[in-house]
Order: sequence, then C-alpha cells, then structure tokens
Amino acid sequence: MKHLFANPLMFFLLLLASQALPAADAMLRMATTTSTENSGLLDVIQPAFEEALDIKVHVIAVGTGKALELGRRGDVDVVLVHAKPAEEAFVAAGYGVSRHEIMYNDFIIVGPEDDPASVHGLRDAGKALQKIAAASAKFVSRGDDSGTHKKELAIWHQASIEPRGRWYRQVGQGMGKTLQIAGEMQAYTLVDRGTWLAYRANTPLKLLVADGDDLKNAYGIIAVSPERFPDVRFAVAERLIHWLASSEAHALIAAYRVDGEQLFYPVN
Repeated sequence: MKHLFANPLMFFLLLLASQALPAADAMLRMATTTSTENSGLLDVIQPAFEEALDIKVHVIAVGTGKALELGRRGDVDVVLVHAKPAEEAFVAAGYGVSRHEIMYNDFIIVGPEDDPASVHGLRDAGKALQKIAAASAKFVSRGDDSGTHKKELAIWHQASIEPRGRWYRQVGQGMGKTLQIAGEMQAYTLVDRGTWLAYRANTPLKLLVADGDDLKNAYGIIAVSPERFPDVRFAVAERLIHWLASSEAHALIAAYRVDGEQLFYPVN
C-alpha cells in the first residue's frame, strides 16, 4: 500500500475515480411498470429528477406484480405501479411506507376494425367483455400479473365471466408486445391509454371502448420500508416522492404528449 501511494500519478487517478462514482446513498433502485416505460414518460421525467435531486436511478421495468415482489424482497428502494388494491395490501403488510398517488390516465379496449363483437362506442368495459365472450371473439391478455392484467381480471369478475377457451389467450408479455400479438391475431385487448398513444401508429387495432367509470388507471409510488429492510435507501426514495408531488414534476407530466394528446394527468 505504501508503494502504491508513493506514486503521485496513481494516487491522483484513484482519487478521480472515487469522485466519479456516485455516493451509495445517492443511488436509487426503482421498480416500475412496463407501461410507464413504454409510454415514453420516463424518458422525460427521469433526467429531470436525477438532475434536480443529484441522484442516479436504476429503473427496473416489469409488471406491477413483479415490481411489488421486488419490493417485498427488499431488492428495490421504491415502486411506481398502477394497481391500487395490490399497492394498499403491500403497505398494509408492512413492506412499504404509505402510498402516494401521483398521476392517472385510463384503460381502453382496442380491437380489430371490423369489431366482430360490436363493442365500438361502449363506455362500460364489463358489457364490452360480456359481448366479446358471447361472440367468442379473440382476446389477448397480458397474463403477467401486471397492473393491466389485474384490472382486466377485475373487469371479467365484475362481469361474472371466467374467460376460457380458444378465443382467450394469455401471453405473459409486457404491454407493447401484447399489442403486437393482438394486432397480428386481429384480437381485442385491454391497454393503458399512455402505451396505446405511443404504439398506435404501429398496430392495425382501433380504439373501441373508452371513458368508462371502471377504466380509471391510477399510478402510485411507495417507498420500501426501512424497518423491514434496513439497507434500503429510504431517505432518497422520500426525496423522489416529494419531487414527484412538486409543481415542476406536475408540469412535466401534464406537458408530455404523443401526437398532440396528453398521456397522463398529475394528481394535485
């Protein structure tokens, strides 16, 4: 060790390297949904909050179920997801510290232009799914325990239908891939509006069902509990949550558009 630091050049290089590495408490691991990433919103807000908070964030984009599982294992510091009942259960079980709703959009049902189940124009998603099932019209489900998948299953349940049969296909994929498969199959699917607006130019599917009371899509952020996992970067997670509630964050979220259409609405 003495010989190492006897070399002034080597000492200087090591000093520069150590300064270039971010402090451990300034690194944040965030699990979020594929829909958040697919929509393009993260490309806008992540550089802004990293600069404002002087942190680096490692984003893991998975379905909501997998994101919450990462939180339950203490493998991430914060989760940004969209399945309110599952989020509330996560907090109630002691894995997270409070749920903060930061923005929302809505889900829609898209499908083939010829609309074999005749659902176009409906605002009740449950009635739309009843008609799709009655017609045995092809439907592609994400089938991945994501927030979108959870919402889809809740609507089937409310419609008193257990989807099964050759017309119903679960693909275990993210939203972008699910839209691609549904387009290739000329099938119906449930999608969040943000991802739809980002991907619609690349699919033959059409927006058919929207604006229903049962289609709201709220996004919540939760810091993982430091009591359960002492090594999580709770203070940094709290700083991010506080920033997402700021006027700066709200302005960025509200201003983000695809083809002139607003994708997300901040919660004040």
